[in-house]
Amino acid sequence: MPTYEAISVIPEVFGPYLGASVLGRAQERGVFSFVAHDLRTWTHDRHRTVDDAPFGGGAGMLMKAGPIFEAVESVSAAGSAKPHVIFFSPCGARFDQAAAERLSHEERLLFVCGRYEGMDERAYSLADEVLSVGDYVLTGGELAALAVIDAVVRLLPGALGDDMSAVEESFSDGLLEYAQYTRPATFRGMGTPPVLLSGDHGAVDLWRRRDALLRTAAWRPDLIEPGEVSREEHAWLESHAEDVERLRASGMGTCEDVSPEGEGC
Repeated sequence: MPTYEAISVIPEVFGPYLGASVLGRAQERGVFSFVAHDLRTWTHDRHRTVDDAPFGGGAGMLMKAGPIFEAVESVSAAGSAKPHVIFFSPCGARFDQAAAERLSHEERLLFVCGRYEGMDERAYSLADEVLSVGDYVLTGGELAALAVIDAVVRLLPGALGDDMSAVEESFSDGLLEYAQYTRPATFRGMGTPPVLLSGDHGAVDLWRRRDALLRTAAWRPDLIEPGEVSREEHAWLESHAEDVERLRASGMGTCEDVSPEGEGC
């Protein structure tokens, strides 16, 4: 069973999210385990200080290297397997689905969550890898760690009620996920592509693949690579360039916005 751990100055924030819904049930079934460690455990003054002013001046406070080193070393030594240690930073590699799949094969992950204005640069020497969850600033690394844990756990066998759910989601095959609909078939004048009501599974699979291609070409064309999209599919997209442009112009739409009859989707 994979073990995931986090070192944080506010370890209590992890419990509510990881104990609910899919992740909570996965823990109950023994799919993975999680432990949050309080960084202040490895401080040695009565105020349990984990931060200090940066050398050279500047706004804010920096997390000290000492408690982080002691925490990572202590937590690492306590387990049966050496953890794969992850830090977060805007300088890190962009976290994506491929990274989630890679990390899902690790037996033990240890997330070190920064706070304040960041941490002493020397602490990063402890990292096996440094990740970034996006080009924006968060108050701390806890949300980033939760995002990574969520993405990784969904890939573990037995985590989802339907194991195909993880296979068919966005980015699992390099593309955005196709549009989905449920009852009623018509809602406030908006219908459902007829092919999805046809019972023809082959036609449904084709529609979903083409809808994923359209949505990806419209909103994330950077994801369309030769290795993921066949020559025939590239040709099909070129023949539906107007549909892609309409979909892009709609902002966040569906394939039905492009073709109400479900044709060409």
